[in-house]
Amino acid sequence: MAATGLQRLHGLAAGLADLSANEPLVRVVGRVSAASHHAVQVEGLSRFLQIGTLVALAAEGGEALAEVIKIERDAVVVRPLGSGVRVKIGAAVWPKGTLRLRPDESWKGRLIDGLGRAIDGGPALSPGPAAVRITEPAPQAMSRRPVGSGVITGVRVIDVFTPICLGQRVGIFAGSGVGKSSLLSMMARADRFQTVVVALVGERSREVREFVEDVLGTALGKAVVVAATGDESALMRRFAPLAAMAIAEFFRDRGEEVLLVMDSVTRYAHACRDVALSAGEAPVARGFPPSVFGDLPHLLERAGPGRGECGSITGVFSVLIDGDDHNDPVADAIRSTLDGHIVLDRRIAEAGRYPAVDILASLSRLSRRVWTADQSKVAAELRRLVARYEESRDLRAMGGYQTGADEELDRAVMLIPKLYRVLSQSFYEPPCQDGFRAITEGLA
Repeated sequence: MAATGLQRLHGLAAGLADLSANEPLVRVVGRVSAASHHAVQVEGLSRFLQIGTLVALAAEGGEALAEVIKIERDAVVVRPLGSGVRVKIGAAVWPKGTLRLRPDESWKGRLIDGLGRAIDGGPALSPGPAAVRITEPAPQAMSRRPVGSGVITGVRVIDVFTPICLGQRVGIFAGSGVGKSSLLSMMARADRFQTVVVALVGERSREVREFVEDVLGTALGKAVVVAATGDESALMRRFAPLAAMAIAEFFRDRGEEVLLVMDSVTRYAHACRDVALSAGEAPVARGFPPSVFGDLPHLLERAGPGRGECGSITGVFSVLIDGDDHNDPVADAIRSTLDGHIVLDRRIAEAGRYPAVDILASLSRLSRRVWTADQSKVAAELRRLVARYEESRDLRAMGGYQTGADEELDRAVMLIPKLYRVLSQSFYEPPCQDGFRAITEGLA
């Protein structure tokens, strides 16, 4: 009898251990005390929560997740992750911990959301060996390796005038409808990377499907796509880039060279702004609270070279310029953090030249690590001729230009139209493996 009782006690202890591994045996519960369209106030949990942790709300239709965005002495303010969450006064609220992902090699080829859930209609994702937070800090400056060698993107205007290195972070600055997403798509096909992680933030649902099926195509097998469409909540649009960065860090730490494509960082900033305003922050710059300008470098600095034997994350971030105003405070903050910027010009796009890159306004801070001495001279000479050609546009339009009056202008008028034709490149063209050779042949 004693042995049987002891066995039962052991079985009960094992059952309790299994239960506590999934759900806590004791649950601290608060209650909803007020609710608005975007936020919910909860009493009774102030001592048990931290900013950024998740809670569960007893809402109509079942449990709904929310993030803690403000803590006061007697109440906390949470914002639901989903849209249209309905809660009642007095509804139960309990802690759920910090959002963590378990990335795995099998995630390649899948489309997921900011919470790490499959949204492509396929089977559930296989969890990886270790859980990672989506808000990990960037590696310390002196622990990182230097940036690596140059990358052939296959886009002639990029490879010649704004070359990119492994581990570099570059921004594509453009207004809407100028070809920003198409250029990102062309760069995502580069074969130098073992893994491609794509974050689509605030995009139309149609564009997400098109990007996965038409743009990535055969490259989808080495890509993980994290998407939060424009109709999703601000929190989901904020989580998607963070989740994509955490997944890129997972593959980087495995020694892989990772390309991270994020479209767009501006919509991430808009999502951060919405959350900050819900928490009661005051706007300071064109409607943006100060915390937004802290969130941006925290995200962007996580890309780049890794430590020791790790790989690197080469980041290509699109920046939406509202009203084509390049002095926008968000654009300025992003530009100062990145290692280069590629500017797309609406005037060039309207002329039918794609990619609509403004050569004179674009810059790669690491170009000299890629160019040879001869290539540097060629790029500088072409820039000078482009500048001469563009500044004389009005003079030539009025008929004030005469051949032979200015030797350098004559050379620019002869060569730059040919250069523009060479640099024009469709998405459907195969990637160019040697941009300088293509220009040499095109100008001959």
